This record gives sequence, C-alpha cells and structure tokens, in this order.
Amino acid sequence: MAKTKKRFVCQACGSVHHRWQGQCADCAEWNTLAEDAPATVFSQKHDLSSGGRMVEFVKLDQKGEDLVRRPSGLEEFDRALGGGIVPGSAILMGGDPGIGKSTLLLQTAGNVARAGGDVVYVSGEEAAGQVRMRAQRLGVAQAPIKFASSTSVRDILTTLGSMEPPALLVIDSIQTMHSDTIEGAPGTVSQVRGCAFELIRYAKQSGTALVLVGHVTKDGNIAGPRVLEHMVDVVMSFEGERSHQYRILRSLKNRFGAVDEIGVFAMAGAGLEEVKNPSMLFLSGRDEPVAGSSVFPALEGTRPVLVEIQALIVKLQSGATPRRAVVGWDNGRMAMLLAVLESRCGLNFSSAEVYLNVAGGYRLTDPAADLAVAAALISALADKPLPAKSVFFGEVSLAGEIRPVAHAGLRLKEAMKLGFERGYGPGNAGEKPRGLSYDPLTVLPKLVDRIMGSA
Repeated sequence: MAKTKKRFVCQACGSVHHRWQGQCADCAEWNTLAEDAPATVFSQKHDLSSGGRMVEFVKLDQKGEDLVRRPSGLEEFDRALGGGIVPGSAILMGGDPGIGKSTLLLQTAGNVARAGGDVVYVSGEEAAGQVRMRAQRLGVAQAPIKFASSTSVRDILTTLGSMEPPALLVIDSIQTMHSDTIEGAPGTVSQVRGCAFELIRYAKQSGTALVLVGHVTKDGNIAGPRVLEHMVDVVMSFEGERSHQYRILRSLKNRFGAVDEIGVFAMAGAGLEEVKNPSMLFLSGRDEPVAGSSVFPALEGTRPVLVEIQALIVKLQSGATPRRAVVGWDNGRMAMLLAVLESRCGLNFSSAEVYLNVAGGYRLTDPAADLAVAAALISALADKPLPAKSVFFGEVSLAGEIRPVAHAGLRLKEAMKLGFERGYGPGNAGEKPRGLSYDPLTVLPKLVDRIMGSA
C-alpha cells in the first residue's frame, strides 16, 4: 500500500505545501501553514469502475418542473440576484465588518417568512436575544423566523433532516461553522471547505435556497479557500463607506443572472432602505456648474447610474514634488490619462498636484469613465466649468483616440430622463434618444478645444 503523504495548507491563501515552513511561499504570510487531512493515494491498479452507485441521467431536452424564483421582498436585492431567489441555489455574501450583511439578510428573511415561506436563520456569532433586539429595530420581530444559535454542521443538518426543508436557510457565518469529521479549528481552510460542501449538498438535494455569510480579509477578499467561490452559484459583495449612508450590493458571480448587477440601499435607523433612483443620490447638491466637475453615465450590469466626478488642480512652486490622489477610481488609470493629456494634447500637469474624487463614495470600474475624468481634469486646469446639463463617456486610448463603449444609448436615455440635455462621447454611439443633443468626439484634442473655447 502506498504511503500517504502529508500536506500543509496555508490558512490565508489556501495554497498547498508538501512540508511545513514558517512562511507561505505564495502570499508571504508567516505561521499560516497547518497540516490538512491526508489525501487518499490510489495505486495504478486500483479500479474505480465498480462498487459505486448507479447515477441517474436525465435529458435536458425533456420537459421538467420549472424553477420559480421567490421574491425576497426587496426589489434591489432581487435585482442583484437577477430577478429573485432561485430554489436550491447557494449564495455567498461577503462584506466588511459592520457594513450591514446581517441586517440585510434578517430583513430578507423576515419578508420571505411573512410571505408564507419557511425560513431558518442560524447564527454562529450571536445569541437569540441579540438577534431579537435587532429584529425589533428592523420591524421584523413578528415574522415567523426559526432561529438557532449553533456552530455544529452535524447538529444543524440533523435538525433540518427531521423537518420539512425550509424555503430559505441563512448561515451567519460560514467561518464560524465546525464539523467534527474534519480536524482543525473553525475558519481554517479545511473546515470552511468541508462545512460549505455539506451545506450546499443539502441545499441541492432539498431545494432549499442557502445563503452563506462570509468574512473578508483586510484586502477585501472573502476569507477562506478560493474554491468556496467556485462551489456556490452566486457570489455577492456588500460594499459601502462608513462615512456614507449608502450601501451597494454587487453580484460578482451569478449562474442565474447578469454579472455586475447592483442593488443600492441606504442605511437608516430602522434598517436598510431601498434607493429606487441611485443617480439622484450620487448627483445631489449640484446647483451651479463649477470648474473640475463632470457627470458620467456609468453602467452597472443592466442599470445606468449617473455619478459626479470631481477634479482639483493645485499649481506648485518650482522644485516641489507634485502629489496625485485618487478616490473611487483606479490610480494607475489616472496616471495613464494624465500622460495622454500631456503627450497628445500639450497640457501641463507635471508641475501641479492632481486630486480626483468620485462623489458619494462611489467606486468606478467602467473604462468608459476615461472621457468624463479627462473632461474634469481639463476643466480644473483651465478653471472653466463644463457645459451645463452635459454628460461625458468614452474610453481613451494611448493614442488619444476616443473608442466606443457598450450600451451608449442606454446611458444617454438615463441622462435625458434626469434632465440632461447634451452628451459627449465616441463617434459611433448608435441610436440616440430624441430630445438630447449629442456631440461625437473622435480624438481627445477635440474635447480640449470644446472646453478651452477655441472651437
């Protein structure tokens, strides 16, 4: 019989090593290697073609029972999921501590329970009295939610097996769960992987929608093995800044809907409130045009959101080192855009400090924001406000060309709905909505001419 080999798994990144060492070679963390359960080693003579159970095959082209999505009672939550909760799905939700994950799920559980669905809420972090206090503040204390405070997966699955499968099962959180069949403390790679596997298997077999709350690392990634994100059907991130009241529920992976779909909430005293028109939230306070301010029609999944981009240019005396500060956008992309403005447009930013901010604490990842950022930078440098009621979008290449972006018509339609009258963007933007003027731009110097007033 072949000798079983020991292996050590990093508790920070999940990488596997064949011997223990003080520092992980992949993530450079110290004292994170722990011995994992020994893997079974099969010899070449071992035959796996017999001794197992017969697997039942079904034809995908034959008619079967259609899965009907269950509404959560929160339209923004359903939007991020792609239209509602799919029975038998496994959802992983991550977010910073105190951002409101448990609040959102408790409100969702209360809505589903009051709509007639059987809901089980299991917390490994809070006692029943603590959750009851929060439920009273959120107004869901009268909802028939079945609550349990437990960390043993065996006990949870045994209890669920003795009752009718619930419509919704919430586990808060997966890092606190423990299985007595796996060595290691709760939160280790082997424990998280094993506990999640057993819970997901129960959800698939019973048709129960499973929601797993996941802790995040200091880098914002979900703690534990990366395989956890592959095991679930939906990965969601609950984002927001503590200094702002809004929260964004973003879909990072979705087997049943569009990726990068978002739902917007506002944190209030009685819990999370839905924001039906997030564009008005991010554009609040715009009374008169000011230099260095532009409006960008961003696209999150299928939802257009108008956000304000602010730029500030501070001239320095000779010899001082200029500073670059970016909030809500990629720092490297701004450096690239500044280089294009200097090289292709003849503008001088090298002797000035540059500050860029996306209003409302919003985070932009859309490459179409290049033109709006460039417009804000040019406006701040020239100290001239941009044309009133105008939006800017388009991707800027290193040659200074303005390239087309996806769903230009949808962006312009949202801008016109909110009272904007003019749009600036790439030349082939497709069909434009009636009632909105559109100025096509092919190269970045043309935008400089528009703002500087020479054309």
